[in-house]
Amino acid sequence: MKIIDTHCDALFKIQQSRRRNEPLNFTNSPLLNTNLAFLKKGQVQVQFFAIFIMPDVPFDEKWQHALEQIDIFYTDVLGNHPEMKHIKKWEEFEQLKDGEIGAVLTLEGADAFGNDLAKLRMLYQLGVLSIGLTWNNANLCADGVGEPRGGGLTELGKEVVLLNNQHGVFTDVSHLSIQAFWDVMETAEYPIASHSNVYELCQHPRNLNDAQIKAMFERDAMIHVVFCPYFINHRRTDASISDLIKHIDYLCEMGGVRHIGLGSDFDGIASYVTDLEDASKHQNLINALLKHFTEDEVKGFASRNFLNHRPSMTL
Repeated sequence: MKIIDTHCDALFKIQQSRRRNEPLNFTNSPLLNTNLAFLKKGQVQVQFFAIFIMPDVPFDEKWQHALEQIDIFYTDVLGNHPEMKHIKKWEEFEQLKDGEIGAVLTLEGADAFGNDLAKLRMLYQLGVLSIGLTWNNANLCADGVGEPRGGGLTELGKEVVLLNNQHGVFTDVSHLSIQAFWDVMETAEYPIASHSNVYELCQHPRNLNDAQIKAMFERDAMIHVVFCPYFINHRRTDASISDLIKHIDYLCEMGGVRHIGLGSDFDGIASYVTDLEDASKHQNLINALLKHFTEDEVKGFASRNFLNHRPSMTL
């Protein structure tokens, strides 16, 4: 069954390996959870690749770090692999041929462009289709879940969300503080949670509480479950596929059967769900889901729900 995965950190991992002079090969490096061989084996139809900058990178170096990861995307991921097709517009999902894998650029944290909206517009032009305003820390746009003050969007953050709306780009709520989440819900035309689970089942600040989940579904927005055990089982580094399915089942009980997708966070996590350790194992999850849900529902979770909820506009 074809998979759309809305979050991985392969670009960051490859960048860090280059900076250590130990470059990882996207083709088949076993140290990459989302290498090409694994994507093919796992029947991944589209993989989203995040641009992510560590918060300790000096402010005047963040844009350079972002450009390095974009260069890796264009050279290592796309340039050396003709079967990888860059998706820059939402309708291009339908243009994928058998044997091709779509690749989508996203941004995790506005730190990359700071307060320079010209850089943000450049990211749109380079094909970024989803933007999360923060990682866990605070920045000039908003507070993340790790910022104790729990502030919401700044005026700059609201302006970025409005620009996302104008460009038909998702605003990703997965790492936002609770107040910033609600501010986004007031402003964003295209909210998404690219990799978040259920707070009621696992009390981690990265997960969404019932009020947030309800608000997302009322807005016809997608929540993509994440494969990180920390966000599946409270204060545990282990998880089973059955544990992950509990989160999917909970979201279904809240009325979200048509609003659930997959956002693995592969290459950004250090522990794994058993039998779901890399992109090659996606079908293990699909087979387990088929024991609990109808084939139509599982096809929705795997890819179709996302395809039905993409922004419809094209500029």
